[in-house]
Amino acid sequence: MPVDLEESFNPRSGQYYASRILAALEKRAKDVEADRLLGVTELDLYAPKMNFVFGEARLPGRVAIISTHRLRGTTGCGGLELFPARVIKEAVHELGHTLGLAHCVTPACVMYFSNSLTDTDRKGEDYCERCHKKLGIEG
Repeated sequence: MPVDLEESFNPRSGQYYASRILAALEKRAKDVEADRLLGVTELDLYAPKMNFVFGEARLPGRVAIISTHRLRGTTGCGGLELFPARVIKEAVHELGHTLGLAHCVTPACVMYFSNSLTDTDRKGEDYCERCHKKLGIEG
């Protein structure tokens, strides 16, 4: 499902404004018979006051987006062998926001804020007990 990206591109940084893409996804979500819509892109995303973001979501809401652009990392950061786990973690994280979860203070929780690949690699692929309770799920 293509989204017009022209308005979200920032020529100074060479990045795309995640919130504008999210707004376009929200418009598209009206035509989709699904509870949630997750956009996945290779574009380098940013948000105000941040150099980049791995993803963004409506809190709460129906739409989220993740970028794989920075998740591959470099050889020193684990490179391609960690890539699949990183994508899963960021997808689960952003979908957690759509379910109403804010960032968690527990570093092993998937809802912990990732400011770097090290943060993403450190956290798990699941919600902590506290986040499970917020979702009404027994952990």
